[in-house]
Amino acid sequence: MKVTSMEEYGLRCMLQLALPQTDEPIPVSLVAKNEGLSPEYTGKLLNLLRQAELVDSVRGRNGGFVLARAPENISLADILRVFSLDLFDVEYCNRFTGTEDICVHTTSCTLRPVWWMVSGMVSKTLESISLLDLMCKESEIQRELNVQLSIKGPVTERLFQINKDQINENL
Repeated sequence: MKVTSMEEYGLRCMLQLALPQTDEPIPVSLVAKNEGLSPEYTGKLLNLLRQAELVDSVRGRNGGFVLARAPENISLADILRVFSLDLFDVEYCNRFTGTEDICVHTTSCTLRPVWWMVSGMVSKTLESISLLDLMCKESEIQRELNVQLSIKGPVTERLFQINKDQINENL
């Protein structure tokens, strides 16, 4: 998974709106200044988030942007989807065909289930982390992620237990 600059800055803009913990609109200029971005680029990001109904805009002299929902009801996946359709690209089979039109391993591939499992784990993790979860110190979120993401057992056991149904559906 590659995080684009729009995704990163979109997440950071959302945090700028969430961190003050106020219902008062935050001006685009303040969000831009706090993130080291131009007001124009910040406005573009916030307008995309508004179109996705994650933020509301308030016009006028004291206008700006506010979260449209409580931070605990906005997941990282919600935010990232504003800037890209897929949270994790599993279209690798179409890209790595060598000199052929289709991959030579289309009928039997041991990598495909691994990528599907990774995709599912990334999506599930991003869905499970809310904006509220990020409103803390870095050490606190690191500790929580270490607990959430600790996976025990042999790789083969996990591979086939976690996503066996998803793998079979997609073959």
